[in-house]
Amino acid sequence: MKKLFPFGILILVLTAGGHAAPFMAIGDGAELFVTGTLAVRADDNIFLTESSTVDDIIYEIVPGVDLTFGKDAQVQGALTTTATFSNYADNSQLNTSLWGADFFAHYDDGKLKLGFNTGFHELNQNTADTRGLVRRDVFSTAGNLEFEMSQLTSLGAGVSYSHEDYKREGYTDSDNLTVPVNVFYKLTPKVDLSGGYSYHETLLDSLGDNSADHSLNVGARGDFTPKLTGRFTVGWTTRKVDTGGSDDTFSLDASFSWELTPKSSLQLAASNGFGTSPQGEQQKNFTINAALSTRLTDRWTANLGASYRSIDYFTRTDDYWEGTAGVGYSFNASVSVSGSYVYRYYESALPGSGFTNNVFSLSGSFRY
Repeated sequence: MKKLFPFGILILVLTAGGHAAPFMAIGDGAELFVTGTLAVRADDNIFLTESSTVDDIIYEIVPGVDLTFGKDAQVQGALTTTATFSNYADNSQLNTSLWGADFFAHYDDGKLKLGFNTGFHELNQNTADTRGLVRRDVFSTAGNLEFEMSQLTSLGAGVSYSHEDYKREGYTDSDNLTVPVNVFYKLTPKVDLSGGYSYHETLLDSLGDNSADHSLNVGARGDFTPKLTGRFTVGWTTRKVDTGGSDDTFSLDASFSWELTPKSSLQLAASNGFGTSPQGEQQKNFTINAALSTRLTDRWTANLGASYRSIDYFTRTDDYWEGTAGVGYSFNASVSVSGSYVYRYYESALPGSGFTNNVFSLSGSFRY
């Protein structure tokens, strides 16, 4: 009966009427929404191990609050917070209650753009770099500005900082600081050329070497054709580690959206650069992603995705592939359901590091 309880709530939510009006209006430009998600997923390798895999069914309840402000104003933003309650059918010792919150605000008067965001998240999940449901806290904050220097040129700058606090031995806490500066030149009314410099610093608490990256890049952004929009930068990055020595690599950061039809679009992204693993190991990472989304009807949507990551540890290179497929159905502006499938495959020359993973999930969401 306990396993069926979340679905009873889901049925009540889906059969209730929905509308786009907020739960509460606060003044002229602020609105408060109550959000929630009920989800169940079947995972055939919950610890992402190569052998002796463990499968389970996980139930999640995610209530939240979403406060938006600045509707139709130059200053806009939102504050969102959620609590995630995860329950494992067979491995109850893994049950967790985690909290997260995000705030962002931006200002745009046509000549000056300002942005700020900050967030804190308690996490207990697997990634290609962390196995066995690694518990950690992640804090991040960033700010950026861009202003016109003339009719054809503008200057952009920013700063971002993140801190990861790991709760398990074998992983190192880390601090990451990034400071980019870019100059933009308006080549056409819809396309800007760019040139810039970026500094990135990684400080590790216990394992590995601290590092500093210096990058020079050129690129472009905007509407390249009526159906192709995006941005890209290419350049060269030098990494120096505090124990001495340095290395160089070609840098790439690109993201594009291509409108295939009025109801379908293709998103493409690629990147190349240095990284540092949670175990303190130096990396070179190349990633490429593709995602296809389409609106089948006014209520039905579908998506397909694929990604590849090459992780060069200097003594070996690991490969990670991921594929996704999903469908969604919107009952109204406030209530929707979705189903998805995720396949993961990790290949490594390091014994015991590879894995395969299949995850099927079903969820229902509301926002009032």
